Amino acid sequence: MTENQAPETAFFIGDVAVDDYYTADRWPGLADKAAFSESTSYVGGMIANAASVHAGFGGATQFISLLNHGALSERLCDDLGEHGVGTAHMLYDPNVPDSRNMIFLVGGEHVVLYVETGDMPMVLTAPALAALRTPGYLYTTLSRAKRLRFGSLSGAEVLADLRGHGRRTVFDLDVDGFAPGDAAYLEGADVVIMNEIGFDLSFAAPDVSVVNAWMKAHGVKTVIRTLAAAGAEMYDGEAVTLVPGHRVPVVDVTGAGDTFGGALVFALSTMADMADALSFAVAAASRAVTIEGPRGGVSTQEEVEAFCAASLVNS
Repeated sequence: MTENQAPETAFFIGDVAVDDYYTADRWPGLADKAAFSESTSYVGGMIANAASVHAGFGGATQFISLLNHGALSERLCDDLGEHGVGTAHMLYDPNVPDSRNMIFLVGGEHVVLYVETGDMPMVLTAPALAALRTPGYLYTTLSRAKRLRFGSLSGAEVLADLRGHGRRTVFDLDVDGFAPGDAAYLEGADVVIMNEIGFDLSFAAPDVSVVNAWMKAHGVKTVIRTLAAAGAEMYDGEAVTLVPGHRVPVVDVTGAGDTFGGALVFALSTMADMADALSFAVAAASRAVTIEGPRGGVSTQEEVEAFCAASLVNS
């Protein structure tokens, strides 16, 4: 980017929701009972969290989801705006249910229950498509990518169109990973992120040659396996790079993966070296788990750098 160019805008397409928090001493089994205490309520949602993190670092950020016109949707959009996330291209359908999650904090981990909002097509408007047809990153999930439409274009065709106009795709596959039929959506992706569960579902074993062969076959530049407290692994088509995590007191792991993704997109736009970008994302995610709430990872670049410096001193 030259001095006179406007910064690239990153688009985040996915979910936004109200997260209602509860705490418990244990998680019940089937036909069991357990007492829960109501805690608090936050605005969250996996991709919206990542967008808010990206905007917190100063990145130009736009978010697209499919909502209804109710009071809860208005609250969700207002919150995104307060975090510096643009919603000018939001999509609406009165038949979409309110977007709400229940998050239970149990023994240092979390259990998430969410309202199923369906798989209605997300038909992009002409202004949204025009904005997406500019260089920059697109961060999304497979489930949302499959729902994208514009005119006669299917989700995979929309993504191919955007890539042809310089839009670089980053997929967060989380715990779901991918199936063989998903290749058309992941084709040409800059980054594919998944955690250990999703990675194991996608590849039978963490065999470098298997991952490299799949990347080469589908033109994927980077695969990242997040390892929770252990950090993250990066597959670049030739080797594997491990970036270790930071030892921190865990308060709430909700949103840590989202923080990783949002921080990575920001770092990819501002750092020349992929390993540096990965280290920044790992640090941002490590810091996020020390704060309660799905937006605990929202911070400034300076705060993450200070966290890194303190972590090195205390290691």
